[in-house]
Amino acid sequence: MTLTFTHGTLPADHKAAIRLMKKALREQIGDVQRAFAAVSARIEARVAEIDALKAQGDPVWPVIDFRRLAAGEVSDVEREAIRRRGCAVIKGHFPREQALGWDRSMLEYLDRNHFDEQYKGPGDTFFGSLEASRPEIFPIYWSQAQMQARQSDEMAAVQSFLNRLWTFEGDGKQWFNPDISVIYPDRIRRRPPGTTSKGLGAHTDSGALERWLLPAYQQVFASVFRGDIDNYDPWNAAHRTEVEEYTVDNTTKCSVFRTFQGWTALSDMIPHQGLLHVVPIPEAMAYILLRPLLDDVPDDELCGVAPGKVLPVSEKWHPLLIRALTSIPALEAGDSVWWHCDVIHSVAPVENQQGWGNVMYIPAAPLCEKNLAYAKKVKVALERGASPGDFPREDYEVEWKDRFTLADLNIHGKRALGMTP
Repeated sequence: MTLTFTHGTLPADHKAAIRLMKKALREQIGDVQRAFAAVSARIEARVAEIDALKAQGDPVWPVIDFRRLAAGEVSDVEREAIRRRGCAVIKGHFPREQALGWDRSMLEYLDRNHFDEQYKGPGDTFFGSLEASRPEIFPIYWSQAQMQARQSDEMAAVQSFLNRLWTFEGDGKQWFNPDISVIYPDRIRRRPPGTTSKGLGAHTDSGALERWLLPAYQQVFASVFRGDIDNYDPWNAAHRTEVEEYTVDNTTKCSVFRTFQGWTALSDMIPHQGLLHVVPIPEAMAYILLRPLLDDVPDDELCGVAPGKVLPVSEKWHPLLIRALTSIPALEAGDSVWWHCDVIHSVAPVENQQGWGNVMYIPAAPLCEKNLAYAKKVKVALERGASPGDFPREDYEVEWKDRFTLADLNIHGKRALGMTP
């Protein structure tokens, strides 16, 4: 496929680019319906497997005890289960009381610095607007709690374990260093008891239009775009670190390659209370990529994809995938959850939530040239107390008391910001 578009620059006429791309892909693949049928058959088998586990009351999410992970006792069977499902729960990642203490300290941090008096409302349109006067997603990045978790021994151990589930070397090249992850500062969620929330629909992050149009993604998904489904490996990192997302005003983007997205629970998570769901099938991206090439989709559309938005997954276009949505199990504060960067995820709606729903978002973003470039920008933002570059310029913390500073970095933190080898 010879289509190329400038990195980071949205085509001036993206509808025309979509039509051109779809024509080229259909010619390249040949029998698109055959390729899509092959993908669908694989997904059907996985969905049946997941349905059977649910019917038996068996866990769908692999669950790993942190103590065993830290001791190097995770078996090959357990590793393969994570690769098969594309997601995992790490139990006891942090002691429960430590996580609850972090939660209290962040509330104190917000109150001490009069956040409610300063808050101007959501700073981007990535997931739509929030109606509450105090948000669920708080645009703060530099609390002691967040940074202590990010640079902890425990986080470094889990990130290394997860990064090593990928194929990160090949053709004489190492795509990333699995044992160092850069700090990717993200926000926190604090959802109080009694909350009624519409949740978030099923989607994937890390690019929407980009997954079809950008040259690096064309390489990542080359086998899919040839119709060679048997050779598609969602765990091969080749070319992943070369992807750049389009820059669109007033939206959040991600300037790093994340092997896994993740968050750490700061409260106990009760089933059916607006929890994270995933489609635990990392190969499902092949289904998403081929679906718009079928004849029932208009030539200038990609099943609901729009510039500057997450990639939507819907009952209308992807009913087979929606069938597989699976909730995380009950969690305790201090547990963490992780999902492969291509995995479809959503947040279930809730009415009159029972208990708190508090998390801090910390992914695994292994050291590579792309991630290091962003880490150096993070260092500058930390020095100033400013919002990181991927997020709206809200900069609430510039003058805040008791925020984390460069002087508080430990060896993991310094490595994660490119300050020391």
